[in-house]
Amino acid sequence: MLGKKEPMRKPGLPKLVFVLLAVGAAIYFSPYYAQLPEVVASHFNARGVANGWQTKHAFFAVFVGVSVLAAVIGFGIPRIISAMPRQLINLPNKQYWLAPERLAETQAFLNTYFAWFGCAVFAVIILTFDYAIKSNLHPENQPDISRMWYILAGFLAFVAIWIVRLLARFLRTPRKIQELTRIPEKHSFGR
Repeated sequence: MLGKKEPMRKPGLPKLVFVLLAVGAAIYFSPYYAQLPEVVASHFNARGVANGWQTKHAFFAVFVGVSVLAAVIGFGIPRIISAMPRQLINLPNKQYWLAPERLAETQAFLNTYFAWFGCAVFAVIILTFDYAIKSNLHPENQPDISRMWYILAGFLAFVAIWIVRLLARFLRTPRKIQELTRIPEKHSFGR
């Protein structure tokens, strides 16, 4: 566990993925701005029926705003946690994980782990805005709403796995792992 490089812990990779998502979204959505009407459907009920509208300028401003929010979730929260006093941080086995000799590694793990979470949030935002744009461009032939339900289910599965892996890392310390995997010694009495 300690010292092992996992794909989820390569610090530059989630930043690169986030930047690629942002650049890709900007390139992908740019041509749609001119094609959309001045007022667009921006909110849909569970059956995919539009029930909220806004100007396309406001629609794209919301997209930029929630994109920034995804960046704050992924890259700002770990920095806030790093700046907090230890007594305010709620982390399992925090005495162990926030000890001076492990603090840098713990912070690096949280930075990378939250960055991946930010990437997942941003991907959901992009797919949701894509659904809204396509629904506005083709109101007579809207995308199937089940697509959004699959996206939501996939994101919820990601969140569940993300939480389990986060807890699995911090609920155990190397000493606890050794205790769990230790083979009981055979005692020979009478020798």
